Amino acid sequence: MIKRFLGEFPTAIFGTNAPQFDIAAWKWSTLEAVAADTDGIIDGGACSGTVAVTLTPDDGAAMPCARNVTATVACETAANIDAVKVKIYGTNIADEAIDEELAAFTDNTPGAVTGAKAFKTITSVVIPAMDGADVTVDIGWGDILGMPVVFDHNSVLYATLNHVRQTTAPTVMYSSTAVESNTIDLDSALDGTEVEAYFVI
Repeated sequence: MIKRFLGEFPTAIFGTNAPQFDIAAWKWSTLEAVAADTDGIIDGGACSGTVAVTLTPDDGAAMPCARNVTATVACETAANIDAVKVKIYGTNIADEAIDEELAAFTDNTPGAVTGAKAFKTITSVVIPAMDGADVTVDIGWGDILGMPVVFDHNSVLYATLNHVRQTTAPTVMYSSTAVESNTIDLDSALDGTEVEAYFVI
């Protein structure tokens, strides 16, 4: 990201000035900053025990904003669950096509894996073959929010939840080339109240 250089201001050191930059704020509304939802996109998608399957979002299902993706696998017969990697296809906050391969499920164990990229939309989900029948996978979103800019370092100063400054600094991931990899994760769980992030530009 190219910073907006505003000029210089004098320091206490004679003849030495410091560069001056702008501060920007980005807000996520109450509808965007809703709580994490493990099955908000696909609820109980059936997985075959012999071949890979491609699932599409449930009717009307949509990401609340650019958020990270979660996948949760379940089966009454745990031995039918294989350590496969779900692959997510969709778009980022700039409406560019992106994909992400999530971490592998734990073999023979129901549980969840969490993505790192911020998806604005999800178009399809590919799940490799499992070890048996009756395995299901839920696809939803987590608490990681996508930023609308690219950073070459952590420029976030602080974040607020419901207009209260977080006492613990958020976890910030950044990339100077991929906007979907610029994310912020507050120390508090999102709860459907507004979130704001303040950062240097």
